[in-house]
Amino acid sequence: MVLRIAAIVFIFLCTSAAWLILGGTIVHRTEAADERLKNRVASTWGGTHAQQPAAASFDQIVKRPEEKVVDGKKVTTVNEHTLTSPLKLTRTRARTVISLEPRQKGLLWYNTYAVEFMGEYTFTNSTSEARQVKFTLPLPAKQATYDALSISVGGKPLEPAYSGSSATVNADVPAGQAAVFQASYRSRGLDRWEYHFGDDVSGVRDFELAVLTDFDGFDFPDGTLSPNQKTQTADGWELKWEYNHLVSGVPIALVMPQKLQPGPLAGQISFFAPVSLFFFFFLMFIITTLRGIELHPMNYFFLAGAFFAFHLLLAYLVDHISIHVAFVICSAVSIFLVVSYLRLVVGPRFAALEAGVSQFIYLVLFSYAFFFEGFTGLAITIGAILTLFVVMQMTGRIRWEEQFNRKPVRA
Repeated sequence: MVLRIAAIVFIFLCTSAAWLILGGTIVHRTEAADERLKNRVASTWGGTHAQQPAAASFDQIVKRPEEKVVDGKKVTTVNEHTLTSPLKLTRTRARTVISLEPRQKGLLWYNTYAVEFMGEYTFTNSTSEARQVKFTLPLPAKQATYDALSISVGGKPLEPAYSGSSATVNADVPAGQAAVFQASYRSRGLDRWEYHFGDDVSGVRDFELAVLTDFDGFDFPDGTLSPNQKTQTADGWELKWEYNHLVSGVPIALVMPQKLQPGPLAGQISFFAPVSLFFFFFLMFIITTLRGIELHPMNYFFLAGAFFAFHLLLAYLVDHISIHVAFVICSAVSIFLVVSYLRLVVGPRFAALEAGVSQFIYLVLFSYAFFFEGFTGLAITIGAILTLFVVMQMTGRIRWEEQFNRKPVRA
C-alpha cells in the first residue's frame, strides 16, 4: 500500500510540474504577443484618446526700446516684438459618445471603441480692440484617424489648418465680445478615454462634460475625477461632470470594461490544475479503498493524462474560438477520456457516477470558478470544505488499519 501511494504521489508531482510548464508557456505567449499586437491594434484602430480643451490667442506687435553700445556710445533703438496673448476661456460645453467595439487578437481582447466628440468653447476678448484670434483644437491622439472633423466660430464653418497634432482656424473677434468656438469629430481609440484641463494645475469656469456609453462595467482610475451625476440609460450610462469654478490638475478619465482575457485565464486555470487533480485523486483513492476496488498507479497515470489534456487543449483552442465554447469542448473531451477509460478498468457505473461526477466537480466547476473574478477563492474554499465534510462522514467509522491490509478486488 505504501509503495502504491508513493507511486500515485510521484505521478501527481510529475503532472503538476507539467502544468507549471504549460502555465508558464501560456504566460510567455500572452506577454510576448501583447507587446506586439497592442502596437498593431493602436496603429490600425487608434490609440488612447486624451482630449484637451480648445485654446484661443492673438498676436500683437509691441515696441520696446533697447540700448546698445556702438563705438563707445550708447545708442537707443526701438525694436518690434510679437507678443502672444491668450483669450480667457469662460464657458465649456462638451459631449462625448463612446461605443465599445472590442477586438480579439490571439490570446487577448483589446478594448477598442468608437468615439464622437462635440465641444463648444466660449472665449472673451476683454481688450479694447478687435483682434484676429487663432483658435486651436488639440487632437487627442497621434495614432488615430478623424472623420467628419468640423470647426466653426460664431456658427460660421471654417476650414482648419493642421500643425503637429492640432487643428487651427483664424477669426476676428470684436473688442469686449465673446466668440463661440465649436468643434466635432468621429474617431476610434483604445483602452481609455481622457479629458485633460492642462499640463499643470488649471482653473476652469462654467464647465460641463457629458459622456454617453453603450456599456457598463467601466471604471474611473485613481487620480482622476469622478462624475457628479450618473444616470443609467437603455443602452448604458450617461455621466456628467459639472463645475462652476474648478481648480485642478487632475484629469477626467474613463477606462473601458475589461473582457474576460482568454490567455491569462487559461494560464490561471493551468497553474491551479494540481489542486483539482489532488481532490480527484484523493476522492478516487478513498472510494476505491473503501470498496476494495483495485486502481493501479498506471490507471492513475492515465487519469492524470486525461486531466492534463483539458488544459493543453484549452491553451491552444482559445486562440481560435470563444473562451466559453473552448471550455465546454475541453471539458467534454476530458470527461469522455476518463469515463470511457474507467468503464473498461472498473465498470460503467463507477466510471459514470463516482469518477464522472467527481471530475465534473473538481475539474470543470473548480476551473469555471475562474470566470467569476473575485469569487474564485471563495467558491473553491467552499467546495474543499464540503468535500472534507463528505469524506469525513464516509470514513468516520472505518478501521484504517484493517482497510489498508484488505486485499483489493477488481470490480
